[in-house]
Amino acid sequence: MTKTLKPGDKVKWGASQGETHGVVEKKQTTDTKIKTHEVTASKDDPQYIVKSDKTGAEAAHKPDAIRKG
Repeated sequence: MTKTLKPGDKVKWGASQGETHGVVEKKQTTDTKIKTHEVTASKDDPQYIVKSDKTGAEAAHKPDAIRKG
């Protein structure tokens, strides 16, 4: 089942520090770069750009790595 998230959705994901919360900024369907990290994404294999509530940092996550919350 493919997740459909949209900008503004509250999400959470696992991190080395424990569970992290944030907001979906956009669905990424093309390759991009976040700081020095290369993000590989396509229409068939998208990633979501999320912004951490705690740090304000952006990160890219595959749909299976994040959940609404």
